[in-house]
Amino acid sequence: MGVITRGTTNPNRLRRVDRYISSLPILKNTSNPLLVDLGYGAYPRTAIELLDRTKQVNPNTKVLGIEIDPERIERAKPHQTDDLLFELGGFEVPIPHELNRSAVTLIRAMNVLRQYDESEVKAAWAMMQSRLEPNGLIIEGTCDEIGRLATWITLDKHKPLTLTFSFRLLGLQNPSKVAERLPKALIHHNVEGELINKFLKELDAAWANNAGLSVFSPVQRFTACAKALLDSGWPITNTPKRWRLGELTLDWEAIKPLAVQP
Repeated sequence: MGVITRGTTNPNRLRRVDRYISSLPILKNTSNPLLVDLGYGAYPRTAIELLDRTKQVNPNTKVLGIEIDPERIERAKPHQTDDLLFELGGFEVPIPHELNRSAVTLIRAMNVLRQYDESEVKAAWAMMQSRLEPNGLIIEGTCDEIGRLATWITLDKHKPLTLTFSFRLLGLQNPSKVAERLPKALIHHNVEGELINKFLKELDAAWANNAGLSVFSPVQRFTACAKALLDSGWPITNTPKRWRLGELTLDWEAIKPLAVQP
């Protein structure tokens, strides 16, 4: 289920989201996690990188790369191993028979739904959610071409949980530039009166108000920015350890769309 999209991906493009996935308790606490790289593109480098990074946390990890383009599957097959498999499919997330399981631990779908209409998002989410284990997660979002700016929504089997922003802090001018890379569920809602628009404005203001700390490092500036947003009432759910990586996570209810776009 789905359509063939452009499929161009640079090496290390998804390093920020891989780092986030590697920090999740579900990866550490699941005995044999099966992670899905949905829509890995013309070459399977993102699936290979995901396996390499997550195996450092849990050596029993397996990765399943799924693509809707048969030619991309054939191109990936030479890279297949016992822990890295490839399967033709889409949002229905087909699981190879040899894995002998009916659900997956985590689905990463980056830069996939961006190329769909917003009206198609909830159906795609629901289809992927139906393929999760009871405590499984979906990471769905967008990043720029070289992975310096990224956003993603974390969903469980029932609903969206959080929205995460990830920035390369060195050289960052205005954090609101990340608006260009919002997930499809939010990108058309960055308008006056919407929660995401309000947050991005306050994020820029907090960044500007802490400009003096940039003489020490952009990390200190961003950490102060995150603390200011937290103190002003934004439900930031991650810790200073993640802030220092240029990462901010908010409760979904605080930034969810208020109106359906036409």
